[in-house]
Amino acid sequence: MSDVLTNDVARLQAFNRDYARHLAMLEEGLVRGDFNPTEVRVLLELACRDGVTAADLCRLLRLNAGYVSRLLAGLEMRGVLARRPAVHDARASVLVLTDAGRTVSNQLDAAASAAGARLLGPLSAAGQAQLVEAMEQIRRLLSEPGTDYVLRDPRPGDMGWVVHRHGALYAREYGWNTEFEALVADIVARYLREHDARTERCWIAECAGTPVGSVLVVRHDAQTAKLRLLYVDASARGRGIGRRLVDEAIAFAAAVGYRRMVLWTNAALVDAGRLFAEAGFELLTEQPEQLFGKPQVSQLWARTL
Repeated sequence: MSDVLTNDVARLQAFNRDYARHLAMLEEGLVRGDFNPTEVRVLLELACRDGVTAADLCRLLRLNAGYVSRLLAGLEMRGVLARRPAVHDARASVLVLTDAGRTVSNQLDAAASAAGARLLGPLSAAGQAQLVEAMEQIRRLLSEPGTDYVLRDPRPGDMGWVVHRHGALYAREYGWNTEFEALVADIVARYLREHDARTERCWIAECAGTPVGSVLVVRHDAQTAKLRLLYVDASARGRGIGRRLVDEAIAFAAAVGYRRMVLWTNAALVDAGRLFAEAGFELLTEQPEQLFGKPQVSQLWARTL
């Protein structure tokens, strides 16, 4: 081990020893006699997220699936957690807090807030901001790809975010004008007005409570679904979110009876084209066009389900 690395490890160990004392302060009052620390983490996750599955918890908390299954069964027996059929697929289930579970989570959240206030209280406003930013940087640096996000149904305001992010990203990265943002707004408005929950669905990818991705499945005809508005924010790329969104869209379309899925994209979106090919789509046609203020090559892709 190099001298530099040895020194860095020693500094890390010193940080761990010191931070353990502060962590004990933060956790004070969170662990009640009838809930262990991991159960508390599960309750707090469910309190702030919608549409969470057991698989999501495994990723978020980095826990073994078998252990999570036993833990959830125990929480169900104690009446604080229940399973509900997913809105768009009755064969799948999402985890929700019961009224009793919500009461417990509110108590835990209040205790956590009080502990956080005690930790930050002695610091100046500048010191508080510096500490919180340093904590966020540590979290980002140590976060493993694919472990820190969930997919959920859209909430009020999310669809406006979808329009905004598409417009901003494609203007910045490709120089497209507002015609593209208008197209996205039309797609979103039609989805909100005419959405049929039996055959159409939207997913929002969320990291640390912030939306970072989206995709829609809409009806093209009785046999054909259309994949639309796939988006992953630049800050969240490399986590496999785009592939997961596409996989979920394909699985949903097949489950509700579509036989085929199509999508329209642009030759300039090389990474997206690679993702679609890996997901089993085939490029059917290409068409040179003048769109969004730029010469474009529109593409139609399709795959059977």
